[in-house]
Amino acid sequence: MTELLKQINSIVWGPIMLVAILGTGFFLTVRLQFLPLRKLFYGFQQLWSGRKGRGEGNISPFNALMTSLSATIGTGNIAGVATAIAAGGPGALFWMWCTALVGMATKYAEAVLAVEYREVDKDGNYSGGPMYYIKNGLGKKWAWLGGIFAVFASIAGFGIGNSVQANSVADVLSSSFGITPLATGITLTLLVGLVLLGGIKWISEVAGKLVPIMAISYLLLGLIILCFQASRIPSSLQLIFTSAFNLEAAGGGFLGAAIWLAIRHGVARGVFSNEAGLGSAPIAHAAAHTDSPVRQGMIAMLGTFIDTILVCSITGLVIVTSGLWNNGETGASLSSAAFQSAFPELGKFTVSIGLAIFAFTTILGWSYYGEKCFTYLFGTKLNILFRLLWVVAIPIGATMQLDLAWLISDTLNALMAVPNLLALVLLAPVVVKLSTNYFQK
Repeated sequence: MTELLKQINSIVWGPIMLVAILGTGFFLTVRLQFLPLRKLFYGFQQLWSGRKGRGEGNISPFNALMTSLSATIGTGNIAGVATAIAAGGPGALFWMWCTALVGMATKYAEAVLAVEYREVDKDGNYSGGPMYYIKNGLGKKWAWLGGIFAVFASIAGFGIGNSVQANSVADVLSSSFGITPLATGITLTLLVGLVLLGGIKWISEVAGKLVPIMAISYLLLGLIILCFQASRIPSSLQLIFTSAFNLEAAGGGFLGAAIWLAIRHGVARGVFSNEAGLGSAPIAHAAAHTDSPVRQGMIAMLGTFIDTILVCSITGLVIVTSGLWNNGETGASLSSAAFQSAFPELGKFTVSIGLAIFAFTTILGWSYYGEKCFTYLFGTKLNILFRLLWVVAIPIGATMQLDLAWLISDTLNALMAVPNLLALVLLAPVVVKLSTNYFQK
């Protein structure tokens, strides 16, 4: 079964999917006349003014972004970047940047549609995301496609957003501080369970505090290391760009195999990290206090910029400038080794604690995504069952080998993108019209 899933995984994360994700982002970027890139500074202005929010919703626009970032800034930024560079060479970082630049348009469109077509229940809770803009935007006859997305996302969440994250935390705390995986699993279960009692408001409040603090701390240490290694930055950047277009045969393969490895791993890990096109982030943005879908879209697109252009770049540059990118290590071990090469104890502490906190907030963010998908399928009466299953999965993930679970969830994670990308292309005229009207006013 594992071998079969590996074959399926190589197909769903293969050339067709990567072209579809990049192609959709490029298509939206052109249709919007490069709006996300032109209005980047405006987006940061809206983020600052949106700390309290305006209009209807459940959480502030700022906390909506922090909730979506809590689900994206995680193992992908530390372990994922290292994996991409180890497998695809330094050039993979360049293709991660390309993914982010077009992914900003994708994330913008997702949030615009999520707010435009969101629903509110009798208790005043707002729900939105791909399943709702497929049903309400494309019409009832497309509702089955939204249901497929909800099934894929709710199941994938237990792997990508839960057990895999818990396993990563348990592994790094065990190797760095000797804490047993069971102790980590129990502690995570209690912490997550306490936060889930308060629903999206508690999740967003925790994310609104933890994500900025940890992200800024991680970025600062990375920048300090790069300052000490400033003399290596020009040659490292040159290596990144030349490796991105390396036409040599890799490992005895076909001519251009090296550039394909860089593209494949760079795009795949970039999408895994920022989730642009997968359809998860708009579920959080749909709950924001906002009076305009476009205003929230401007804030949402910053998630891709912050996640990949800032956080992933720091990890990647530290790894490349350290010279350890081809030392045989991969994943979090490679990132940790790169940071420790500059500051042995501080580097180890920052990467270990950073990964633990990032993974913890990812579990919180994905719990909300999964619950909303579960609600779409079964209604609100079974939400308590979902939360119970969610916390039970944490200690199981922390203490078990998850190769099979990782394969299943990673495959479903890619399949989530299929109905979402189709909806984004079909509803692109709506996004363009709303954007044009907003900026004309």
